[in-house]
Amino acid sequence: MAMKTSDHTDKFVNVCCSSPTEFEADDTTEAEVATNENSHNNEKRLDYGIEDTPAFYLCFIFGLQQVLLAISSTISIPLIVGKQICAEELELVKSQIMSTFLFMCGICTILQDTFGVRLPIIQGGCHKFIPAITALMALDKWKCPSQSVIHNALTGNLTLNGTSGNYTELDVTEMWQSRMREIQGGIIVASVTQVLIGCTGILGVLLQYIGPITVVPTITLVGLSLIDVALNFCKIHWGVSILTIFFLLLFSLYLRNISCPIPSWTTKKKCFISHFPVFRLFPVILAVILSWSITAILTECDVFTSNSTLPEYKARTDARLHVVSNAKWFFFPYPGQWGLPTLSVASYMAMMAATFTSIIESVGDYYACARISGAPPPPAHAINRGIAMEGFGSILSGAVGSGGATTSYSQNVGAIGFTKNASRRVFQYAGIIFLICGLFGKVGAVLTLLPDPVLGGTVVLSFGMVTSVGLSTLQFVDLSSGRNLCIIGSSLLIGLMVPRYIEENANVIDTGNSELDQVLTVLLSTAMFVGGMLGFILDNTVPGTDEERGIIKWRNQLSTTGASDDTTYQSTYDLPFIMPFLRRYKTRKIHNPIVSVLGCKYKGMYEKMANLSIIS
Repeated sequence: MAMKTSDHTDKFVNVCCSSPTEFEADDTTEAEVATNENSHNNEKRLDYGIEDTPAFYLCFIFGLQQVLLAISSTISIPLIVGKQICAEELELVKSQIMSTFLFMCGICTILQDTFGVRLPIIQGGCHKFIPAITALMALDKWKCPSQSVIHNALTGNLTLNGTSGNYTELDVTEMWQSRMREIQGGIIVASVTQVLIGCTGILGVLLQYIGPITVVPTITLVGLSLIDVALNFCKIHWGVSILTIFFLLLFSLYLRNISCPIPSWTTKKKCFISHFPVFRLFPVILAVILSWSITAILTECDVFTSNSTLPEYKARTDARLHVVSNAKWFFFPYPGQWGLPTLSVASYMAMMAATFTSIIESVGDYYACARISGAPPPPAHAINRGIAMEGFGSILSGAVGSGGATTSYSQNVGAIGFTKNASRRVFQYAGIIFLICGLFGKVGAVLTLLPDPVLGGTVVLSFGMVTSVGLSTLQFVDLSSGRNLCIIGSSLLIGLMVPRYIEENANVIDTGNSELDQVLTVLLSTAMFVGGMLGFILDNTVPGTDEERGIIKWRNQLSTTGASDDTTYQSTYDLPFIMPFLRRYKTRKIHNPIVSVLGCKYKGMYEKMANLSIIS
């Protein structure tokens, strides 16, 4: 994908492709100089650069801060998935899924920061898979029985099929595990596809046809399609949910520029008072703690009902207290812990739609992270490697049954600008903290105690942020163009309308082939697929200039122009351990997909890999 980076330069750079080719003019452009200066200035403004390593105790503190920033978005996913797989009443099961998810967030963060794109990035739960999972579980074969039936079955009063007799624990287990295995299979195969996209450099080819007008409805509809999910949590007790939203807005918007005085100590300054932007960095954590504390007081005062059959009971802080005592102290997730994953075309297509949306956003996160960290823009091989490693991490997540996949977290990227800490080692410590939290089963159990309406308040803003991220891409598009307005408006409206129609008319699709019916039902029930695909088709078939479509501005943002040629500066993206060895064999560039991913364009390495079947 060739991108012109300036009107005054003859330099074209192949972004995200397997074989980068450059045609360069003799003179350095003003844009290149400005970008280089800006990168070095950003590095100077940081307390710790990417290659810096703070003291181990500081790494732990800074890493814990990053975990706190990410965990509020992460913990909502296992709880939502638990409801989709009919495990809403199985609190211990949800705590185990929670532990598995935290464990995999740690593994994926360590892999990404060490062997992937090697930028300071947190890999957390991906909300884009929730609409896909919801659509898949809406199929007739996966629909959950009513809550009353499940409740009666768990108490031994009724079996799932409504007949008399005792309902065994094995039946209850198989009910949710079969659904989890179906989700696992779809995530694994979709993630294998993601690895192939990263390893072959296909991403560069795909990005030639994807512009802002495709991205806007795709990502925006992820948030809008989750309205029902947020509503189901909030309606448990609107008062608590509104209170949580109030705290979130207060801390994140009204108090964000207020810094709190905190006693500090350094070897140079000794004891002194520093000012820390607590409200800007931890609005979700503060809001959850306050709301949770208030609901605990209301619980002690018996404001909420003590009747466990009523929905309001889930607003109590002691509604799931038994889970903590029943949970194991140590819980080690392993592949196949819920059984052998199953696979259907429907599950693969649903997860693939979510995976591709995640890839697009991750590429943007890589460039944003490099900019804010004072690093040169990531080269093609680093981006490909990052996407491939993200896919590999999601394969592992699917294998152990975390109930979702992982992706880069934009909020942690933005926090680097406030914390002034871009140390790769700090983010590796954050991954270790995630991993340890997952290994301690009690941690996952405590997180499941979060009252449903408090969780509802947090997901309202989380899903709202996902929606706004999609809408923010409109800044590159000419909004005075009737062409663009028509495409965007139609994609958003039809993207909401078609899934709603499919939901209300479950058997409307009947091709005569049950497998094809399931695939079409899942895809057309996924708003981001319907709207994104329509936007993609219209944007690439309706005549319009690149400037009008926002292609030029959008690609310039993803441009590699200005990357420093300094070897030390570029070493940010070098793989650890093996790069010194590979440089001994540096003789010429090798244009090969696999070599491009590794970032090793060296003859010796190529000759060693040439015997493998994957090299042709």
